Amino acid sequence: MPLTHRVVVAVFPDVDLLDVTGPAEVFALANRETGGRAGYRVRLAGPAAGAVRTSAGVRLLADLSFDEVGADVDTLLVPGAVDLTDDGPRARVDPAVVAWVKDTAPHARRVASVCVGAHVLAAAGLLDGRTATTHWSTAAQLAADHPAVTVDPDPIFVRTDRGRLWTGAGISACLDLALALVAEDQGEQTALAVARQLVLYLKRQGGQSQFSVPLGRSATSRRDIDELRLWITDHLDDDLSTGALAARMCLSERHFARVFTQETGTSPASYVEAARIEVARRLLETTDRPLDRVAAAAGLGSVETLHRAFRRQLATTPVAYRRRFRTQTT
Repeated sequence: MPLTHRVVVAVFPDVDLLDVTGPAEVFALANRETGGRAGYRVRLAGPAAGAVRTSAGVRLLADLSFDEVGADVDTLLVPGAVDLTDDGPRARVDPAVVAWVKDTAPHARRVASVCVGAHVLAAAGLLDGRTATTHWSTAAQLAADHPAVTVDPDPIFVRTDRGRLWTGAGISACLDLALALVAEDQGEQTALAVARQLVLYLKRQGGQSQFSVPLGRSATSRRDIDELRLWITDHLDDDLSTGALAARMCLSERHFARVFTQETGTSPASYVEAARIEVARRLLETTDRPLDRVAAAAGLGSVETLHRAFRRQLATTPVAYRRRFRTQTT
């Protein structure tokens, strides 16, 4: 008989739909890919059994009430809900959900939050003295509300407490978190098989950033700067010196540097280097290209420049980064 992994997912009014269904689909595919040997048994638990309206307007059915869950929990998964306010999105923290999580967590082998569910774990006192992540839009709220928690808004997920506590970033990162849980239980090959079924480009590791360089910067007030940023991404092997970019913008080098920094929060040189490093990271993660070819493809020119940029941007070396994040596909 396969080992049963009882996964209990908390559901409550206005819960984010994908936070619930994304991980559930990953666990279901793990069962299918292993012929049932993975043994995942997913149950939804809510304040009461029955229909729960999600933020998308789609209704889910809670299999159990919170009171019926009991102590037999392998994985406790806590998604989140968001309220839209004049000041932007705010994570909703329901005292009843917090109380139940606080009571149930000690009985679970591991506890994981999805997206803004980290706010619930923090309110339950589970993240004090630990590092956690959440959706970037509510990271400042989490840090302000819970100063005992070290909030890192960049990673896709963070694992702490000797692997017992997991916090995940927002939206599609729920799939990365669930795949990591499957990898821990069933091994990398099963997790990668599930990733292929989901047609995911890459089973990303937790230390990777939530953002690509273009997405990681907000739109500016100047359309020409935004268009330049996109052009940079498509021309990383061109001359992207500040002087060359200024000439392209028909501005003096000094004026261009001042405008670009004011609009983006970083200097042209730093932005270009970050964009080139992103390409190098993807090549190190997904290919076996030697470092000289990686450096050339990313527009960094030489292995020496690649090393310097990695040290400056990521505080590691290209070889160490590849060793940690290389995703095997066979």
